[in-house]
Amino acid sequence: MENNILSIEDLYVSYGGIRAVKGISLKVPQGKIVTLIGANGAGKSTILRTIAGLVKAESGKIIYQDKDIIGSSTSVIVDQGITLVPEGRRVFPDLTVLENLKIGGYLRKDSLDEDIEWVYQLFPILKDRSWQLAGTLSGGEQQMLAVGRALMSRPKLIMMDEPSLGLAPLIVRGIMDIIKTINKEGVTILLVEQNANLALKIAHYGYVCETGSITLEGTGVELLNDESVKAAYLGKKR
Repeated sequence: MENNILSIEDLYVSYGGIRAVKGISLKVPQGKIVTLIGANGAGKSTILRTIAGLVKAESGKIIYQDKDIIGSSTSVIVDQGITLVPEGRRVFPDLTVLENLKIGGYLRKDSLDEDIEWVYQLFPILKDRSWQLAGTLSGGEQQMLAVGRALMSRPKLIMMDEPSLGLAPLIVRGIMDIIKTINKEGVTILLVEQNANLALKIAHYGYVCETGSITLEGTGVELLNDESVKAAYLGKKR
């Protein structure tokens, strides 16, 4: 039986009277990469933000390591081992790269030095830019910093919201390689990504989200080969 680090059961979320998430259920197995694909407005980001405690659920359960975390504060959720790399990166532009990384470990009481060095090994360019203001970095470098900052809390589950958005193809491939590397280090990943082709190639399992509902699920390979997925998300005709 597979050990799920996260299970969502019959989750409903509404924004100002509009139901954004409509009774979805999904599972994220320990140590795997799971992706949510779908068009803009499908509810993918809302799901991540609800898990992170940034959006209030209307009903349902979010079971993380056998405990329902709905209603928990964001800081408690981070402390328990879940972090979010938000869409748009959201680095602190007037702080240095190093200061941004230290903010990622703000809840920790131990030394951050070892993890800072790990982030620098993953992203050598950040070491070269450690005293540079984050707002002066390129888009790709800011994305690396956002991922590195999330890693500083030593998460068990890291959620990434559109990490490829607005980046050049070469940079995107590098980010996807880093996601695989982080996963091999034992971190479970829940990935929201509009680039369905790339996401499904690295994901162990995937869910297709349409207008707030899960309409299809399967392994990354199964979804890559599914004719309806090809037509809707991979730019291939049936």
